[in-house]
Amino acid sequence: MQYTSVYYSPLGDMVITADDTAVTGVQFAGQKHFDPAVCGACEETETPLIIRVKKWLDVYFSGKEPDFRLPLRFAGTDFQKEVWGILCTIPYGQTMTYGDIAGILSARRCTGKMSAQAVGGAVGRNPIAILVPCHRVIGKDGSMTGYAAGIHRKIALLQLENCP
Repeated sequence: MQYTSVYYSPLGDMVITADDTAVTGVQFAGQKHFDPAVCGACEETETPLIIRVKKWLDVYFSGKEPDFRLPLRFAGTDFQKEVWGILCTIPYGQTMTYGDIAGILSARRCTGKMSAQAVGGAVGRNPIAILVPCHRVIGKDGSMTGYAAGIHRKIALLQLENCP
């Protein structure tokens, strides 16, 4: 069973989805790639896990790094899941470029080169915003390229973390 609840963040309403054991989504309402039909198959309720997600977000939006982890379950292609796994390794307050991620993938796969654009496509479809920090991925020149919830939110999240 999937469950859903709304979190009222300082940057706008966020929709949390989870099953009995893991978080399956955290997205800003109306963001690019947001599928409201997913919520139609969910029961709206405050499960213990959803309460923990809200606590995590409360800590995060207070300007602190949360000191606990939450179980995550990704629904996507193998490539997307691999990219999202790399996103989970980007430390709080730091950034990585799309090219950096492509380089990690190339090294893992022993291939000559991986497309930063392909990485960008996977990053943009991350279903678990903030917990899986896709906002910490920037362009190679330091530019704020792409964010499904809007560049203004990406900038605000990076400022909240005091990212360089």
